[in-house]
Amino acid sequence: MKILVVEDHPAQLKLAHHVLSDAGHNVSDAAAAELALLAIKRDRPEVILLDLSLPGMDGLTFVRMLKADAETADIHIVAVTSYPEAFPKAVALAAGCDAYLVKPINTRELPSQIGVVANSGKDVD
Repeated sequence: MKILVVEDHPAQLKLAHHVLSDAGHNVSDAAAAELALLAIKRDRPEVILLDLSLPGMDGLTFVRMLKADAETADIHIVAVTSYPEAFPKAVALAAGCDAYLVKPINTRELPSQIGVVANSGKDVD
């Protein structure tokens, strides 16, 4: 499966990339929402693992933009945050995210959680 990881912290980006690649997925990454838009145009992913706290355009704005565009509205989005009080689950799901994870992510469960979202479009709670 094609997965785009959007994360501005290099260590967390590297970790997610390796975990998902090792699980057999085709993974690309972007350190900001604006870079993610370019990546989507180059090679459209099936799933986006998205940090909600990004420099520039925040993750919720990015999600709303993707969901408003017919060409990207069906991409599954898994929101990830270290700040659930600033980015509550209900707000993320209302913006269009399909699932919501709070950091630190469980690297053993992440590949199967992504699979659940991609196959069902349902939250992995």
